[in-house]
Amino acid sequence: MIINTGGRTDTVQYYTQWLLHRFSEGYVLSRNPLFPNKVTRYELTPDKVDCVVFCSKNYKPILPHLHEITDRFNTYFHYTITAYGKDIEPGVPDIKDSIETLIELSKLVGKQRVAWRYDPVLLTKEYTVQRHIETFDKMANMLAPYIDRCIFSFVEMYKKLETNMPEIIPLSLQDMDVLANGLGAIAGKYGITIQTCGTNGDYSRYGIHASGCMTLDILGRANDIEFKNLKHKGMRHGCHCIECRDIGAYDTCLNGCKYCYANKNPRKAFENFKYHDPYSPLLLGHVKPDDTIIQGAQKSFQKGINHV
Repeated sequence: MIINTGGRTDTVQYYTQWLLHRFSEGYVLSRNPLFPNKVTRYELTPDKVDCVVFCSKNYKPILPHLHEITDRFNTYFHYTITAYGKDIEPGVPDIKDSIETLIELSKLVGKQRVAWRYDPVLLTKEYTVQRHIETFDKMANMLAPYIDRCIFSFVEMYKKLETNMPEIIPLSLQDMDVLANGLGAIAGKYGITIQTCGTNGDYSRYGIHASGCMTLDILGRANDIEFKNLKHKGMRHGCHCIECRDIGAYDTCLNGCKYCYANKNPRKAFENFKYHDPYSPLLLGHVKPDDTIIQGAQKSFQKGINHV
């Protein structure tokens, strides 16, 4: 099975101590977001986990201790660095600091395990198509020697954005085409493999691939392991990734990004943070008397391994 540590929250930036404890103790509990009294247990041991996938906007807190996980597990790292400033991503380090940290991460784990995420791509009066292209060019120039690939997506205009980010300007088909053309050309100039994630639309004419960002092919090549040839069902519409299990929790990310889909609103995450105990097997709170704990299925995707 694939463990995802950062789909629901920036675990690496805000919950590093908890994450390290969970891998040290060898298991984690995950509360079902739809049925809160249902809790699933996953074993965090190399014989049960094919690969641990990280996604964060700041790896600085975990870098000194990352070897505690990378020494034992296959890993892959998504590092999100965008064009936005504190007006949109208040809890995220600035571009310069983020790039320095990505380079440090790449030197620790190898460039084949690091993907740069430039997403979501959205427009405001400040963040125009031209500004995206200019910023992307500068960042690509610095990051090219340290990354496996670049992944981008266009923002999904879900209903919460109307409240959380009223300044957003909906992307037209022409905007998306111009952006894809520009990003694809820049990636080609610097020799970067570039692909979309969770975005429908064929931009292959610009050298942009449409495969999932978390495929067995990508994870296998990054870790020099061979996976079975399995269908990738994806995690949502437009997604072409292999299925994974996320050990985080919604409404817990303190980055405060205006476009965030994982928080109802920024205040909710700060309210929930007081329930976090770094020594609890759950990211938020503790097991309750009326909780039902079940053992999660952990079937291997690796060739020649059939354990559950």
